[in-house]
Amino acid sequence: MDDSDQHYWVSNPNSTSRQKEVELLLPDIHLTLMTDRGVFSANQVDKGTRYLLMDELKTTEMPRNLLDLGCGYGPIACALGRRNPEAKVWAIDTNLRAIDLCRINAEKNGIKNVFACLPKEIPEDIYFDAIWSNPPIRIGKEPLHDLLLEWLSRLTSRGSGHFVVQRHLGADSLAKWLGSKGWETTRRSSRKGFRLLDTTRKVGYEES
Repeated sequence: MDDSDQHYWVSNPNSTSRQKEVELLLPDIHLTLMTDRGVFSANQVDKGTRYLLMDELKTTEMPRNLLDLGCGYGPIACALGRRNPEAKVWAIDTNLRAIDLCRINAEKNGIKNVFACLPKEIPEDIYFDAIWSNPPIRIGKEPLHDLLLEWLSRLTSRGSGHFVVQRHLGADSLAKWLGSKGWETTRRSSRKGFRLLDTTRKVGYEES
């Protein structure tokens, strides 16, 4: 195995650094992002991430705190920051190289409301109006489930989660499982093997 193939969810990738720039082109946004080996989708912005960001969700309420769960080098966080300048965008990852890149990319694109950090660095009293994520499916089902439930529990009462998951990596079963855990999950759209999932708390649900 080449060291560039090291899992992107490790804390300290030992892959030899080889930085490059990639473009994130959306109808309303053009960002130039620095990537590196040892982080997710280093050669280009992942297709699923672009799909998630193509459809900008409108809200009648002004968000205060948004979360990019598993930020990588920051395409989602930077897009959220640009689109929601009044909000604080928290970008978390366990990969220290990715966190540094996310900070660099927010700064180089003039986005001042993105805060990239380790999960433990988010204050416990912070709750989120929305969570956006291309979640790390390949860490395994149980760790993924624990991760999602941990952070979905940090949504405000009217908050929502927005995820992109490949169909063949279990998008439909994940949606069903979330529903069984008290999270009303609907498929917003599908495209080229990807599902966009939106989730909110089920009214009156109590976990047995």
